[in-house]
Amino acid sequence: MTLDYKSIAGVLGALLGALGVSLLAPMGVALAYGEAEWWGFAVTAAGSVALGGGLWAAYRPKGELRVREGFAIVATAWWVLSLVGALPWVMTGVLDSMSDAFFEVMSGFTTTGATILGGADTPAIEAVPNSFLFWRSLTHWLGGMGVVVLAIAVLPMLGVGGMQLFKAEVPGPSADKLTPRVTETAKRLWAIYVGLTFIQVLLLLPVMSVFDAVNHAFATLATGGFSTENGSVGQYGSAYIDWVITIFMLLAGMNFALHYQLLHRNVSVLWKNEELRVYFAIVLGATALLTFSLWSPTNNLLPSPVTLNGQVVLASGETAPEGGGVDVSESVTTDAPRAGGDDIGGGAGTEPTEIRGREVITYDSFADALRYSAFQAAAIITTTGFGTADYEVWPPLAVGVLLALFFVGGMAGSTGGGVKVVRVLLILKNSFREMRQLVHPQAILPIRLDHRVVPDGIMRNVLSFIVLYIGLIGLGTLAMAFLGLDWMSAFTSTFSCVGNVGPAFGTMGPTENYTHVPEVGKWVLSLLMMAGRLEIFTVLLLFTPGFWKR
Repeated sequence: MTLDYKSIAGVLGALLGALGVSLLAPMGVALAYGEAEWWGFAVTAAGSVALGGGLWAAYRPKGELRVREGFAIVATAWWVLSLVGALPWVMTGVLDSMSDAFFEVMSGFTTTGATILGGADTPAIEAVPNSFLFWRSLTHWLGGMGVVVLAIAVLPMLGVGGMQLFKAEVPGPSADKLTPRVTETAKRLWAIYVGLTFIQVLLLLPVMSVFDAVNHAFATLATGGFSTENGSVGQYGSAYIDWVITIFMLLAGMNFALHYQLLHRNVSVLWKNEELRVYFAIVLGATALLTFSLWSPTNNLLPSPVTLNGQVVLASGETAPEGGGVDVSESVTTDAPRAGGDDIGGGAGTEPTEIRGREVITYDSFADALRYSAFQAAAIITTTGFGTADYEVWPPLAVGVLLALFFVGGMAGSTGGGVKVVRVLLILKNSFREMRQLVHPQAILPIRLDHRVVPDGIMRNVLSFIVLYIGLIGLGTLAMAFLGLDWMSAFTSTFSCVGNVGPAFGTMGPTENYTHVPEVGKWVLSLLMMAGRLEIFTVLLLFTPGFWKR
């Protein structure tokens, strides 16, 4: 039987209608701040509601949605909603290029956090109207838990066949149901999501404006990473903000089913969950390695030469004699922004050193080293992508740890991207099982997770996913290299977009942006973002001939 295109159109209409309603929020922000661009949101909202309502009325599903329709709806919805969500950017002239606008919105909905703002041909983040900053944060927040899951929660009529959408949308090897009914499950997930967002806003209000607190809470719980500042979270220079956001990034990287259990005081489930234990073990281990790499307590014993009225003055206050051996060229002010990038400095108490001809930044304060390490480890493993420091100038060990975290991602059932901790855990278990099997070829050695045997079907799914994930990164790297990017930028930008991390290395590092990527490259990376967000299979199925046949 062929695909039921009418049912697909009907559900897409419902989602377009929901998108139109959500566009009223940034329109309200524009009116509140007296911004002339409010009409762009109003026109797009009206068109979305009208078109979506018409499609729903004409092609509303009459029966059960099948698995194929579910995958088709989810995959096409992200593309269509991103196209419509990009219209206000172009209509009002905030962005001149549809490619830039689509990239920004897709990056928002997929919670990637890669941005084209702040480049040579695009406005700085602070120069963008508040309504558009709020819209990009809202796309994060909606995409974090999933536009489709939201539709299931607020449109009870989608409860029929809703599990097919739920399975296609919820990230991870399997979609845990909290209650027997899919609609009730979606509602409870969203209730937890909204509650955590509200709590974070309250905690940020003492040190942020309401606008900034809401935007950063949206980006944190969605593990997105869009900030209202060009220098991201690091521009605030607040240890309090860093620790609050670090904690909530880690909470967002957890399976939301565990939050539900915690609310019902079922604490024992948390301790018994093997994936959760591995998740925090990775975070703690990475933070320890980063802190060890970044902390250099001997730095504060070294004189810090500065130039005053043309003379070099040592830390002791003495004036260095002419030709006295003080090399002023080695003095670097790390709090200054890097050329061509965001204002992410190294933080107070940093000292530049040189390792094999490469200048690196370390910290003479253990508290600073721990703070920046914990924040960046949480930001990368949860794929949030916020920044408080330019990690490209950190020591090689620190850079290696962060690159490894790019692959891991958050827990299954979280808003984070990446491979997911449970898949990494199962791959390791399978590898150890194979080694034991070589020693005991006749033994039956099942793989267990939380004391339960993992079915062979799930293991095949995990192994296939890893192969496709690595293959997609390889193909994306070749495509971006073909378009003219250097190999480091091509590889890490593809790696970052497939994993929905956001910042990468090279010309797309934490102090850079994606503006300079060729237009074709932006569409390629947008497709990679969507594939990564929807767990690859959902998107790649559309490119298989058998999917469209009877």
